[in-house]
Amino acid sequence: MIERRRHLRYLDWLFGTFPVVAILGARQVGKTTLARAFADSAPWPVTRFDLESPEDLALLQEPLLALRDLEGLVVLDEIQRRPDIFQVLRVLVDRPDARSRFLVLGSASPDLLRQTSETLAGRIAYHRLRGFALDEVGRDQFESLWLRGGFPRSFLASGVAESSVWRRTFVQTFLERDLPQLGVRTPAQTLHRFWSMIAHYHAQRWNGAELARAFGVSESSVRRYLDLLTDSLVLRQLSPWYENLSKRQVRSPKVFVDDCGLLHSLLGIESREGLLRHPKVGASWEGFLVGQLIEHLDAREEECYHWATQGGAELDLLVIREGRRYGFELKRTSAPRITRSMRSALKDLKLDRLDVVHAGERTSPLAEGVRAVAAKRLLEDIEPLR
Repeated sequence: MIERRRHLRYLDWLFGTFPVVAILGARQVGKTTLARAFADSAPWPVTRFDLESPEDLALLQEPLLALRDLEGLVVLDEIQRRPDIFQVLRVLVDRPDARSRFLVLGSASPDLLRQTSETLAGRIAYHRLRGFALDEVGRDQFESLWLRGGFPRSFLASGVAESSVWRRTFVQTFLERDLPQLGVRTPAQTLHRFWSMIAHYHAQRWNGAELARAFGVSESSVRRYLDLLTDSLVLRQLSPWYENLSKRQVRSPKVFVDDCGLLHSLLGIESREGLLRHPKVGASWEGFLVGQLIEHLDAREEECYHWATQGGAELDLLVIREGRRYGFELKRTSAPRITRSMRSALKDLKLDRLDVVHAGERTSPLAEGVRAVAAKRLLEDIEPLR
């Protein structure tokens, strides 16, 4: 088993401030395993409930009665099946003599679990869990992580074929079983077509009108599908950055299939050779590195953007923290060079640093404030933000 120490440390830190912590992530991404590891290291008594278990659901028919006398850490897995429990948690954590803390696990975003924002405001912290990251598996697993993605059962499968079968099965189960359990009524076949279409637009700016024409539905419908799969934690939207410049700037998000392994399944890619021959290999590489950089930098979603102008200048990833601006350009080449677009980003955005992450072997300076960073060395050569 791969230990996820960074996430365990962060959960411990969150519980120092909040009585309720939610681990959110797609199904099968490792939430239950992480919660079990955290509970095993906790100094308090631990009580677990799995809301997919009929026995545990029966125990929680009257949640206030079931939970009010418990002490220590209470783990509630698959909370999206009983969002009404959030109202009970508010009552319990607001007691002056509260003796329990709650770790809830969910397969949906806070926007989909709307009651949490209404009933537990100021009492709950959210931690988004994605699949394995490079700092967890090691840089020698770079190629395997890129091909298979970070879902534990996909990455740890005994072979490439077994990994591919798991991912195809996950897509089917997710659409046919998991989404309906979240109250989604859109047919699975429709969402599969849309998800596959997004795979072909992976790492591109959102163009609702173009997608609506290709899909044969209204623009509002494709936007609803986009937000639904984003809220279900299988798509990522990277927000645009714009400010008062003399240039017209793009105000549409970039859209990614959140896990590169699922992206490859949706594109019909099953091997490294097939990936390297595929026309979307560059987009796949960009999306993989965007995700790895955000994880490694320990950057929050609201700190991360892409930037583009109508004139063609762009920046793949812009991270803003405490007034400092860090730019990242992702080039699948072994010989990166400074481009006019990079110079424009440096000047217009007043970047403190620009790293050009490339597919070569060496990290070296390109110009003042600009480095070429080897992708396989990003853990060593790019420091997390503090």
